[in-house]
Amino acid sequence: MRIASVDAEAEAVGLRVGMPLADARAQIGALAVVPHDPVLDQDWLDRLAQGCARYSPLVALDAPDGLILDIAGAEHLYGGEADLVRDVEMRLARLGMTLRHALGPTADAARALARYQTRPAPDEAQAIRRLPVAALELESEATTALVRAGLKTIGDLASRPMANIAARFGADAAMALRRLLGDAPSPLDPRIALPPVVAERRFAEPLGSTAHATKVLAELVGEAMEELGERGKGGRHFRATFFRSDGLARSIAIETGHPSRDTGLAMRLFAERMDSLADPLDPGFGFDMIRLAVPRLEALGATQLKLEGGAVRAANEGAAMDELADRLTTRLGRGRVRRLRPADTHIPEQAQLELPAIDAPVPLPWQAPEPGEPPTRPFHLFDPPQPIEVIAEVPDGPPHHFRWRRATHAIRRYEGPERIAAEWWRRRDNGGLTRDYYRVEDAQGRRFWLFRHGLYDEKPDPRWYIHGVFA
Repeated sequence: MRIASVDAEAEAVGLRVGMPLADARAQIGALAVVPHDPVLDQDWLDRLAQGCARYSPLVALDAPDGLILDIAGAEHLYGGEADLVRDVEMRLARLGMTLRHALGPTADAARALARYQTRPAPDEAQAIRRLPVAALELESEATTALVRAGLKTIGDLASRPMANIAARFGADAAMALRRLLGDAPSPLDPRIALPPVVAERRFAEPLGSTAHATKVLAELVGEAMEELGERGKGGRHFRATFFRSDGLARSIAIETGHPSRDTGLAMRLFAERMDSLADPLDPGFGFDMIRLAVPRLEALGATQLKLEGGAVRAANEGAAMDELADRLTTRLGRGRVRRLRPADTHIPEQAQLELPAIDAPVPLPWQAPEPGEPPTRPFHLFDPPQPIEVIAEVPDGPPHHFRWRRATHAIRRYEGPERIAAEWWRRRDNGGLTRDYYRVEDAQGRRFWLFRHGLYDEKPDPRWYIHGVFA
């Protein structure tokens, strides 16, 4: 067992990352040890990234122990870069954490300065050139080769022609150097993509009440809906983030099955979501900022008044049912509420798809039976079909008796066969057996849906199955 991380006191007495635990205990008798849990570390880093979204919407994870923020255009909100850094240090200190930070013209430069800078420099360019070549984070063999060649710093390497570096040490070394110097793009992969619509409030005095924060959220939802109306769009995904004064943040997200600009609907869904939280929304020392983001937009048709006046008729006639599905999904989970949608296939068990109600597209019309005619399909199908024992005419005659669940059924009436061939165009070997379906009624008046799986020229002994029961 080896040490994965040390605090400042342990580092001061000579303990280092990678040292065997037995050696560390031999050196320090009263050594406090905590098992390393990478999953919890990642969760904590993600929570810190969520809290740092107060400074910039572009926050990227630099696992296992770093964050990268693009603060261009946002530092003026805190009075400049120095004041922004002090605010970060203050909030992390409340959480009992220390940090190493650096500012750079690119994400790679800032990361390298934070991790490898050992002494201050008069400017950023000079600081980058003083970094060791280990800041390129190449393979160990390439780093060793650079040092043996007398190229110990980024400045030593930058003074050489780029073509010579690529030819001798590889294209990766040349590209890493160019990204560090700002000569090549250094893209940032943000934890959360920048949403198209954002509304937020900052407070000089933190809000200590969840009820007050909910009222502010309603105002932000109203502002966002007005902007959506100007764009002719509706929101499908809404995310509210409550930033606490200690640096942590809590996000609550809701979804709708159809685009919406209804402030009341959004707040009802937020209320459902908050009521169902296993860990209630805790203001702690207070919320000093609340942000509402709408990351998913879709076109929303206009609404119109009824001819007799008064109420507004929604473009979607099933708006009440959609709202009920949204509320149940918000409270129970997106996978708990499902909607059936017809599929373009003649295979009975594949003729409908079961999709989450929140993701299901606009429902297609179901094929309705003719008035007075019995249904062609049972309401419920067995999955998979259940095997039965049948007495039938050979080779293609109807069934006369069948045994199912230890009970024998004498067939009084039947209708069929309805022959359904396999979808040969979807099979590489053009395989699959033909099915002959029969709607049958036994002596007690119960109706079943049976089929013979395979013809006698396809299979010497085809089996019979029951696929469903008519109501």
